[in-house]
Amino acid sequence: MSDPTLPEKIANQLRRDILRGKLPPGAAVKERDNAAGIGVSRTPMREAIRILAKEGLVVLRPARSPVVARPSVTEVRDQVAVLLALERLSAELACTTATEADLARLARRHADIEAAYDHVDALDLFEMDMGFHMMIAEVSHNAALAETHRAFLARLWRARFLSARQRRNRERVVGQHGAIMAALDARDPAAVRLALDAHLGHLADDIVNVLEQEEAAQT
Repeated sequence: MSDPTLPEKIANQLRRDILRGKLPPGAAVKERDNAAGIGVSRTPMREAIRILAKEGLVVLRPARSPVVARPSVTEVRDQVAVLLALERLSAELACTTATEADLARLARRHADIEAAYDHVDALDLFEMDMGFHMMIAEVSHNAALAETHRAFLARLWRARFLSARQRRNRERVVGQHGAIMAALDARDPAAVRLALDAHLGHLADDIVNVLEQEEAAQT
C-alpha cells in the first residue's frame, strides 16, 4: 500500500476532528482557517475537503464554506441496511476466496485489537475495529465489493464511532470478532453470517439512539 498523500493526511486529521466533536454537525469547514491552523496551503486543504465530501462527511455549498454533514435518521437507516448487506456478502465470499495468508493477516489484526483493547482511546480502537471489517471485504477478492463497502462505511464513519464509543464492550468487539474469525477459518458461510448478524444486528438502532440523544442535547 502506498503512503498517503498530503491531502489524504489532512483529510484524516479533519476526519478525526469531526469524530472527536471539534467539528460538530453543521459546523463550517473553513478552508483558509483550517489550512493556516495546520500549516499547509489552501490547495491540499481544498483537496482534503473534497475527499471528505466524497465520503459524505461534509457537504459542499456553492460560494460558501462546506459544512459537516448532518444525515437524517432515515438516511442513516438506509445506509446501515446497505452496509450490513455488504458486510454479509463480503464475509460469505471470503469463506471461499480468502487465502490462508489472508486469514492469517485477519487473525493478526484481531490479535492486535485484543492486545490493544484496554490501552488505547476510543478513536484509536474504533479505527482498528473498522480496519478489521475493511480487511474482510478486501479478502473477498472482489474489488467492486470492497470499494462499495469502503464508501458506505465512510458515510457512516461518524455515526458508527459515536455508537461504538457509547457501547464500548470487550465481548462485543473482541469476543464477536473472534466468532467471525472462527467461522472464516472454518470456511462456513452460514456460520459467518450468523456471527456477523450477532455482531451488527442492532447497529441501526444503536446509531439512531445515539443521534437522537445528541440532537436532544442540542435543543
